[in-house]
Amino acid sequence: MKQLFFKKSGLLLSIFFIANFVFGQKNDTTITFKVWGNCDMCKRTIETALDVKGVKLAEWDKNTKIISVTYNLEKITVEKIHELIAASGYDTEQKRGDDKAYQRLSPCCHYERKSQ
Repeated sequence: MKQLFFKKSGLLLSIFFIANFVFGQKNDTTITFKVWGNCDMCKRTIETALDVKGVKLAEWDKNTKIISVTYNLEKITVEKIHELIAASGYDTEQKRGDDKAYQRLSPCCHYERKSQ
């Protein structure tokens, strides 16, 4: 009787986790946009800026200057994603990086800024 209970419990838990994984993904989306920067230190800083609740994955390519961000639509907005990157000192397509944060970046991270 105990074995049957544990088998049923295990089956129910498995179904719950699978359903949660499959149906929990429906509010996730991926966006890509340009973020100016130069090097691997930039990559680390930009990606770390998005290490927040709601962002599942952030990958910046230093050659193309394109970031790919997978996030939950219910937990964070595109505007907030741009704000977080800008707060770390980096310009995005939509937001200029914070000037003070830019000045604190390592010299190798000082990219040519767009005028605004």
